[in-house]
Amino acid sequence: MSSIELKNSIRRLRFERNMTQEELALRTGVSRQTIMSIERGRTNPSILLAYKIASALSADVTEVFAMEGKLAPV
Repeated sequence: MSSIELKNSIRRLRFERNMTQEELALRTGVSRQTIMSIERGRTNPSILLAYKIASALSADVTEVFAMEGKLAPV
């Protein structure tokens, strides 16, 4: 069984850019609650939303999101 988590740096990057959750939500076309849920690791974004978040934060998607854990052996 695999134990992989998607970690993110949204909160840190938002703070560095003086951006609120509401501003990020408006820029990406989702609710503030969605941003909060992704930021806290409760929800994983779609690939498209992950790229929109990275773009809104002027960052590469790999700077915003990282996979932690290992894939299941085959």
